[in-house]
Amino acid sequence: MQRAFRHAHGAALGNFFTQDNLLQLRELALKEVALRVEKKVDSEVTGSETFRRDKLLVTFITWEYKYVLRRLVDIWLIIVTLFIITSLLNAINKIYESYPVSKNRPITFFIQLIKVFLYTVVVITVVSVLVNKSPEHLIVGLSAFAAVLLLIFKDSILGFVAGIQLTSNNMIRIGDWIQMDKNNANGVVLEVNLYTVKVQNWDMTISMVPTYQLVSESFTNWRGMQESPGRRIMRSINIDIDSVHFLSHDEVVKFASSAFLKDYIDQMVAKLGDINKDKITILDERKLTNIGIFRYYMDAWIEANPDINTNMTHMVRQLQPGPTGMPIQIYCFSAIQEWVTYEKVQADIFDHIIGP
Repeated sequence: MQRAFRHAHGAALGNFFTQDNLLQLRELALKEVALRVEKKVDSEVTGSETFRRDKLLVTFITWEYKYVLRRLVDIWLIIVTLFIITSLLNAINKIYESYPVSKNRPITFFIQLIKVFLYTVVVITVVSVLVNKSPEHLIVGLSAFAAVLLLIFKDSILGFVAGIQLTSNNMIRIGDWIQMDKNNANGVVLEVNLYTVKVQNWDMTISMVPTYQLVSESFTNWRGMQESPGRRIMRSINIDIDSVHFLSHDEVVKFASSAFLKDYIDQMVAKLGDINKDKITILDERKLTNIGIFRYYMDAWIEANPDINTNMTHMVRQLQPGPTGMPIQIYCFSAIQEWVTYEKVQADIFDHIIGP
């Protein structure tokens, strides 16, 4: 009899402590607590009926939707933390940019990469809080969309890899003059970030070049010219071939009056005299030409020009004749790299050539 009673008692307890019964008991307990709090408010707090309803509403929300408030607070804390970290990263970047080393080793793309990572982590965390699931479940689910994620973050990945190569190989700096005709970029680099390189062109327009294109495609960096002791001048002037002739005695005397040509002409006249003394006919003789004298004169004039760096290669040479005549090329290096002054130096040379 006792055994049967114990068995029935145990079965009754087992049926009572089921999940549904426990949930119903919890709801009854919460309602009972809310009712007692309401009575406490009515009995102890004086005021209008509206005030009592507000108190009752707060009590109801506190007990019935406490988990919602907790999740909202968690999300708020996550977002505030994200803002604090990103503000700190921005401050670090601004402070770093105040130092000269930032032009040679910019860290903007590293900062942006960290931000992308933080944004991704925050999105996953916020979603996990909303659905009340562990972030691990979301990460496992996202792994199935790896191909889609690679497409979404393709530019970020390419920009990060390109940024490392640009920095480690010292390919580009802030302040460099670069030229990339495909992207209509020809000017000074203002910013290097994870996605683009900002270039201010000489016409004051702005060109945005994808960072990875500076690694995968060719571009010209004029930094070497700016850091060198000279800027190259390479320009030609065409000479009418029909105007080229041997110098007469009077012309030799006239050109010998030049301080740049006197020693050269005296030397060449003596040398040609020795060469031509055994020649039978005038056709076999070597003579001075006006174009040869012109080349030597311009080379001597350039060497005496203080605006030309004579320690670098300089020469006056003939190029392949064409329909417009025989090009005489001036090849030298200006001692001044600044653009406006450089153009003045170059113009002065050809003003002297073209002038009568």
